[in-house]
Amino acid sequence: QVQLVESGGDLVQPGGSLRLSCTASGFTFSLYAMTWYRQTPGKERELVALISSTGGSTNYAESVKGRFTISRDNAKNTVYLQMNSLKPEDTAVYYCNAYRYLGPGNRAEYWGQGTQVIVSS
Repeated sequence: QVQLVESGGDLVQPGGSLRLSCTASGFTFSLYAMTWYRQTPGKERELVALISSTGGSTNYAESVKGRFTISRDNAKNTVYLQMNSLKPEDTAVYYCNAYRYLGPGNRAEYWGQGTQVIVSS
């Protein structure tokens, strides 16, 4: 059974830090690119940060560059999102996504259930 379980969401003051975790099971984690998305009510889901299957490549939304860091530990089947200098506009539900390209028109993709981050004083 495939599972992605996020944790680490919390209420934090502006300027504070949080580390989100997403632990995978039921598939070969090391073959999948991992992405953190976030979503607020009434808005589309937004890509926050992506890391390649080996961890050798990362990419970030402009709004979080220099503040957020994505990393992964393939031995623990876990991807992390370190969030520093948090702003109220970072408030959202954060989702973990696993993606693997399998060929033309074919892919494997899984989602977690989300973890709430609230940045407020």
